[in-house]
Amino acid sequence: MSTPIIQLLVLAAIAVFLILRLKNVLGTREGHEKPPISKAETLSKPVKRDFEVIEGGPDRDIIDHAPEGSDAAEALVKMKEADPSFEVGGFLQGARGAYEMILMGFEAGEMDSIKPYISDEIFESFNEVVEMREAQNLTIDAKFIGIRELSLADAEYNETSHEGELSVRFVSELTSVVKDPTGNIIEGDEKAIKRQRDVWTFARVMNSGDPNWQLVATGE
Repeated sequence: MSTPIIQLLVLAAIAVFLILRLKNVLGTREGHEKPPISKAETLSKPVKRDFEVIEGGPDRDIIDHAPEGSDAAEALVKMKEADPSFEVGGFLQGARGAYEMILMGFEAGEMDSIKPYISDEIFESFNEVVEMREAQNLTIDAKFIGIRELSLADAEYNETSHEGELSVRFVSELTSVVKDPTGNIIEGDEKAIKRQRDVWTFARVMNSGDPNWQLVATGE
């Protein structure tokens, strides 16, 4: 047999040997090896991380405004269960605007404009004061400066009526003077800014379709 043929057979044997070795290393997967993952499966399945996401933690929307585990916090939890769209932070922002609107409507004697936002009892109480001023031909000239402090004072929930009540503490600043029929100031100072403290309670039926809250009580 000629030398070139012998060399060719040797090279062929080496090639077969290499192919068999590669098959043993890269070929059939056995044991604990996982099957290959397609590109589509990689995009559709979540990637496993080396840590776990903790779920069911404290609701910051509640504990930012009421002590965790308090009666007020428990009432807020029940309100959210009755109305999943309810948020304490959102309510307080709405209460800020409602406070200014109702307070200034009362000072101006514009009771019709604030009637939808207050209970019948509050309306009667406010209206009685307005009528007394009108009977004496007195007017109030007030200017709202702003709210210095606002916080949730308390929360209660009635599981029978599904009514939630939220009490809000306000500290506001305004100027207010009382004028006689001729426009003369008989009480107050237009330049003096006074600080006013109020605790107002708003209520609504949490599982009703009406998202509006009504002022049901006032205090200090």
